[in-house]
Amino acid sequence: MQNKVNITNLKTNEIKILDKNRCQELLKEYFNGNYNVKNEIIMGNLKLILMAIKKFNITNNVDLDDLFQIGCIGLIKAIDNFNLSLNVAFSTYAIPMIIGEIKRYLRDNNNVKISRQIRDLAYKILKEKEKFIILYQKEPTSAQLSEILNESVYKIDEALKSLNCVVSLQESLSNDLDEDMTYLDYLSDDYNIEQSFINLNTLKQGIENLDFLQRNIIIKRYYSGKTQEEIAKELFISQAQVSRLEKNAILKLKKYF
Repeated sequence: MQNKVNITNLKTNEIKILDKNRCQELLKEYFNGNYNVKNEIIMGNLKLILMAIKKFNITNNVDLDDLFQIGCIGLIKAIDNFNLSLNVAFSTYAIPMIIGEIKRYLRDNNNVKISRQIRDLAYKILKEKEKFIILYQKEPTSAQLSEILNESVYKIDEALKSLNCVVSLQESLSNDLDEDMTYLDYLSDDYNIEQSFINLNTLKQGIENLDFLQRNIIIKRYYSGKTQEEIAKELFISQAQVSRLEKNAILKLKKYF
């Protein structure tokens, strides 16, 4: 009940879920010219919108009815752009599309001033994410977006974070212990902040003390988000070698700490 989404004039607990196979059948009919089934596809996938809304920290100044309507737009886009030939479940493809549409709405209606540069980049990211999802039927990683937009992973993540909802530090949080806690209770104290800086500097020095190949692999794996297979191709070595070098590098870093 903690995560229940209430929408005006809609009993969310009574929404019928369309069976996966039935959904695929209706989508085939739709793409074959039977546009009358579109409403049935929409009504049978409304739960996906509720799932998407639950992923956001919704504040009191955000109208859930508005978010639900925006989510419906994302769902319709997902239906119109779905590719049956890729053999992907519709829900897997639709949820990122719905979330992207909601993020775009929240970005445009955010009360907090965000720099024009970050806002423009966030808009480009959402557009590229949508294109990527339509093409590959899955969400791109920050590393893939970084390559597409020729921006650093840090800037990509920063722009994506700017799309998140703003919450009050005094807002109550539900938890398993039923304690009345706020976001402020979760903020780290000065000791933890200081310790984080120490750890960060130690890690930086540790990486600098690795040999060239190990350092390269750690940076590519944990900062650029690349797979061992991708790194192996770039460095012209086998995946087994990458795995061994990565394991040895992590052991060295642990000893350095």
